Amino acid sequence: MKRFHSRPATLPASLDSRPDVLRVASYNIHKGVQGLGPARRLEIHNLALAVDALDADIICLQEVRRLNRREAGYFTRWPELPQADFLAPEGYEAVYRTNAVTRHGEHGNALLSRWPVITHRHEDMSDHRFEQRGLLHVQVLVAGTPLHVIVVHFGLLPASRIRQTLQLQRYIAREIPPHVPLVVAGDFNDWGMRIRRLLRSDALHSFEGPRTFTYPSRLPLVQLDHIYARGMQPLALTAPRGRIWARMSDHLPLIAEFRLHPEHAPT
Repeated sequence: MKRFHSRPATLPASLDSRPDVLRVASYNIHKGVQGLGPARRLEIHNLALAVDALDADIICLQEVRRLNRREAGYFTRWPELPQADFLAPEGYEAVYRTNAVTRHGEHGNALLSRWPVITHRHEDMSDHRFEQRGLLHVQVLVAGTPLHVIVVHFGLLPASRIRQTLQLQRYIAREIPPHVPLVVAGDFNDWGMRIRRLLRSDALHSFEGPRTFTYPSRLPLVQLDHIYARGMQPLALTAPRGRIWARMSDHLPLIAEFRLHPEHAPT
């Protein structure tokens, strides 16, 4: 049973009541726990309500725990389900794959989908032994049309992020036909322009406009989280703010809306 402490602040108005608009969110949930040592607090229950409030068709999550024996012993209300399944709103499918195995458990990327999931796979993107990273590739069926979604969490070192971008490009060229819609979303750990320019060479674009700052959540100064798409028109990009959003994770969620091209839009 999910229990919540409080409701998130009001989210920006959505366009997704239109049948040709796809709403995608990306959120680094910081493993469902905030703070350090004895002062750390469990936020996964509030995050479940927050994820539901995003009302996105597809939700891309990073730093999601499948299990953690230490935290499960520390918090009396630690969920029995893996975090991806616990966070999935009613009617959504959850897909999770591990990036990192630690002393006490494992964590990775997840995708929650309002649309049926067709296939999913994982590729290791670790650039060095100190950071375990990976991509999650999920194919969903949106109104009868296949849509590919890749969830990523890039490394902390600039050189690692460039190499991971090049690996991502090779993966897309190898695994995803060029004519089908594609979304790439996640925590890129990058606030510059080089990765964006590299992805443009694969026809991946994000909403053009001022940066939508997502980090740190208490006083957002940079945009580390991004949502790119191919075969769809970017319409809007927002990040909710407020005291409760700042409390749940060190990142704010990023929400993007795309117009499906006529050949991919439901009739």
